[in-house]
This record gives sequence, structure tokens and C-alpha cells, in this order.
Amino acid sequence: MAPDDAARPARRRCDLRRWIDEAGLLPGGPDEVGAAAFASALELREAIYRLARDRLDGRGFDRTALDVVNGLAAAPGRRVVLTDAGTRVHGDTAAVLADVAASAITVLADRGVVLKECGRDSCTRLYVDRSRGARRTWCGMDACGNRVKAAAYRARKRGG
Repeated sequence: MAPDDAARPARRRCDLRRWIDEAGLLPGGPDEVGAAAFASALELREAIYRLARDRLDGRGFDRTALDVVNGLAAAPGRRVVLTDAGTRVHGDTAAVLADVAASAITVLADRGVVLKECGRDSCTRLYVDRSRGARRTWCGMDACGNRVKAAAYRARKRGG
């Protein structure tokens, strides 16, 4: 095992902690993300992706993925407390995952929500299209839209 390989799981757990903080799910992030909580987060991510693909492809939901999402959503979520300074959110990684699972259920159950897959060939991201007329093509302009448009521009310049 390379020396860098030993540090990789800890870095990935730190990445999850940072994502939780930056997404505003638990300001400051959880105190710690343990190996079990990290494994649950990965399992939830994959289950949500599978269910979203099932919906996009017009097939019934995968039962294993449903069990994962429904099971995590049944756990207690984050707690919001009102203070003189505003609100404070309390919880741990499991509470955040419970709320993420519950949000996924809400989105996947709403047939009025337009789910799409990014139009860039090498991107596998799925997104909710809230654009007028549901005409959005990419998961985001910064990540994919600009790249596709720049490539098309370069191709036109080469061809002309």
C-alpha cells in the first residue's frame, strides 16, 4: 500500500464534512465523519442516483435503493433551534443523511419535477431543470456548458 493510500479514507471523510458545511446542511460541519457514516453517505448517494436513473428511464424503482433511501429517511434529522441571534442547526452526519434522504424522496415522488441528465457526453450528473420551458441542457454552465460551447466554437473555427 502506498503511503498516500492510507490517508485517502480520512481525506474523503473530510471532503464529506466540508460538503455538509458548504451545502449549509450543518454549518461548521459535523464534529467528525466516521467510517460507518461515510459508508452510509456513499450508499445513499448511489441509491439516490439509481432511483433518479430509474425515474428518468421510465422504469419502476429498484427495491434495494428504495430500502436504503427510505431507511435513512426514517432516522431523526437535524434539529433547528431559535436563538436571539437567529437559528442554530444541530445534528451529526446521520441526521444530515436522514434529511438528504427525505429531500430525495420529495423530489423523486413529485412528477412535476423535471429531472434531466447533463448533455455533455463525459458527464454523468443528473439535475433538476427549473429553467423556463425546461430547456436547460447541462448540469451547469461552469462545469459543462462552457466546455461544450468552447469545443463547438473551436470545431467551427477549424472547419471554416
